[in-house]
Amino acid sequence: MTKTTSKLALAATVATAVAGFSTATHAQENEKCYGVSLAGENDCAAGPGTTCAGTSTVDYQGNAWTLVPAGTCETMDVPAMADGTERMGSLEPLDRDLPA
Repeated sequence: MTKTTSKLALAATVATAVAGFSTATHAQENEKCYGVSLAGENDCAAGPGTTCAGTSTVDYQGNAWTLVPAGTCETMDVPAMADGTERMGSLEPLDRDLPA
């Protein structure tokens, strides 16, 4: 191998390692947040009767999740229910606002 080829191979190896680290770090920056998405805007699997992204049928459906920046789920501003009960995002599925 020539000196130039060796340098290019080393640079490619380093670039690949950095890209892999960046992807792993990025994946850790988001978390599933239940009960914050609007109908049809969930990221995936909104409980029984749904399959994946965009299949929730009720605003703020408690068993539908959306990826949000880590650490923000439980502090997101979500409108109160019709009876005035507060809503919050949750890191676990909720039993509220489920389709009838």
